[in-house]
Amino acid sequence: MTTPLPGRASRGSTSGQPLMATFDLLGRRWTMRILWELKAGPLSFRALQSACDGVSPSVLNRRLKELRVSLLIAPAAEGYVLAPLGQRLMQDLDPLRDWSKSWAEALST
Repeated sequence: MTTPLPGRASRGSTSGQPLMATFDLLGRRWTMRILWELKAGPLSFRALQSACDGVSPSVLNRRLKELRVSLLIAPAAEGYVLAPLGQRLMQDLDPLRDWSKSWAEALST
């Protein structure tokens, strides 16, 4: 499976729209968890694997490659870090996290 990027067809869309590529990339198993773990700072491959309890080494390698190609993470002396685009993505998701809390509250009433 190729890395979803703007301008290319992705799962669910042949339009190449950047938002569809974003949803395809972020919807892949373990992708958001990896980004979440890196939000706190750099982690080595082993530390990421430990933090993402249950991810296989082959899947983790594949996701790390996709996230590097997508410019969301970068290699670092300590392992991997969020790249500037990855940092911005995590900040830009804050309103969605707030919305999801409201949604959860609405569903629980």
